[in-house]
Amino acid sequence: MVEYAVRHGASQATLHKVFYAKFRREHPWLPTRLIKGAYRDATRRAKSFRAAKKRGKAYTEMPEVRHVTLTFSDAQDWRLEGGALKLRIGGRWVDLRCSSHKQLHRYLYGGWRLTEELKLKRRGKHWVAYLTFKRDFDVDPDPRNVVAVDVNENDVTAAVFVGGVLREVWRLETGLGRMVIAYAERRRKIAEGRHTSDREVGTKLKRLRERRRKLDVVRKAAKFIERLAEEHNAVVAVGRITQRAKEKMEEDKGMRLRHRIHQWSVRTLVRLLEEKPIQVVEVSEAGTSSRTPSGVRITFSPLVIRTAVRGLTVDTK
Repeated sequence: MVEYAVRHGASQATLHKVFYAKFRREHPWLPTRLIKGAYRDATRRAKSFRAAKKRGKAYTEMPEVRHVTLTFSDAQDWRLEGGALKLRIGGRWVDLRCSSHKQLHRYLYGGWRLTEELKLKRRGKHWVAYLTFKRDFDVDPDPRNVVAVDVNENDVTAAVFVGGVLREVWRLETGLGRMVIAYAERRRKIAEGRHTSDREVGTKLKRLRERRRKLDVVRKAAKFIERLAEEHNAVVAVGRITQRAKEKMEEDKGMRLRHRIHQWSVRTLVRLLEEKPIQVVEVSEAGTSSRTPSGVRITFSPLVIRTAVRGLTVDTK
């Protein structure tokens, strides 16, 4: 079904016309809403694959489905109550015991509400449930209040403008550039003289936790910027660095420099900020080193240095 969606650019309605009778014939006990969930999952995979292929990031002719996924697109077929996940399959309810998590409690009892969709993915002997929560926020920032964000390799600078006037400047020391170099050297030593497909090498590489550590630092930086924007009722302005722009930066560069540019976390930070209940605007970076978001020429030095990794604050006034 995924391959059909890729080849024909099929919508959910088209997949229903082509595959519904086959599903009904081969799996008569399968709920109709679960079949519709399969259509939704297939169209999403096809859309993601076509986008990756357009960017030159697809390495196969067709997408590979590595994990079994069940999508319940209607809340009538599932519910979460009593510490258990209940599914309606074949006309009866089935209880699935699930392990709780503090993040789940935070959303369940923090003013968020569940959406209609539930995803179940097979991970070895276990099933992982993906729940989606939503919440309405009233975001109405003052357009003259701006938090201008500049993302560099090892730090993130946030300049706060209130009423068009520079109020304060924060520099968050992330150390992501040094982290990328250190992990690249560790991977080189682990795989020296051996191929990465080697089982022992693969096990050691998985234990490095590079992606998790970098994402943790970027999340802390995004949270700090969110607090600044909420405190000053401001718009967050970040430089417009697209994936294509990063690829152009990598052209004609050495292998190590290409790797450092590729690992630059600017797009990840923008994505995390856009998920926050704040207004984020991407602007051209031309002239932003010498002018405010209002167009006024400025000269300043950082007033406060904040280390995002260790959570330390050093006042340099």
